[in-house]
Amino acid sequence: MAGTATSTPEYAIEVNDVTMIFNMASEQLNNLKEYFIKIMRHELFFSEFRALKHISFKVRRGEVVGLVGTNGSGKSTMLKIIAGVLEASEGECIVRGNIAPLIELGAGFDMELTARENIYLNGALLGYTKQFIDDHFDEIVEFAELRDFVDMPLKNYSSGMVARIAFAIATVTEPDILIVDETLSVGDVFFQQKCEDRIQHFIKNGDVTVLFVSHSIEQVERICQRAIWIEKGDLRMDGPVAEVCEAYRGQFG
Repeated sequence: MAGTATSTPEYAIEVNDVTMIFNMASEQLNNLKEYFIKIMRHELFFSEFRALKHISFKVRRGEVVGLVGTNGSGKSTMLKIIAGVLEASEGECIVRGNIAPLIELGAGFDMELTARENIYLNGALLGYTKQFIDDHFDEIVEFAELRDFVDMPLKNYSSGMVARIAFAIATVTEPDILIVDETLSVGDVFFQQKCEDRIQHFIKNGDVTVLFVSHSIEQVERICQRAIWIEKGDLRMDGPVAEVCEAYRGQFG
């Protein structure tokens, strides 16, 4: 169960005994027709996959926490539960404050529409008013460095260009909680640095709580104060970023 509290105690995020269970089909099916036939005949069986197993941790306001773990360990699932994209099968997640979830950037875009139209569409999904977007439109476009392409349909954009627009929209105002999932791995190295600089600005100049996932352990060490290691759905370690990252590297040595 996920919820949002209106009070402002010291914790921005509380994850209490969270388990996430996905039902996986027991056999490979080639198309939707086969799937429905099997379902109707009661010939399709499912097995449980526990992506997260009784995970608990708390994040203080203004804390910068990295999630580390190998691919498929449950990091992104945990972020999606905190962001409200998924509901936990068991346990609860309490979030205090507004969230800017930089997860699967551009997922809410309409690729047939122009970048200009998508800025207003995506902004509305994030809760921005039309007046707010009007006031910040130039700032969004300038940060994304796509002024010459703003009236081009997104279907003609590269994935890196889409990510630029999405990041610029989501971070045009300072959130209470910033959730970043592999965002900085998209696009060229110069724009990645620009995104990291904006995140660092939030960290240094505000009371923003940051949850950060990256395949780059060096980036986690550079940005975060604390790290949580999740491996195969289990919480393996939670502590100072240097200690956790050293232990994480040790599993490959």
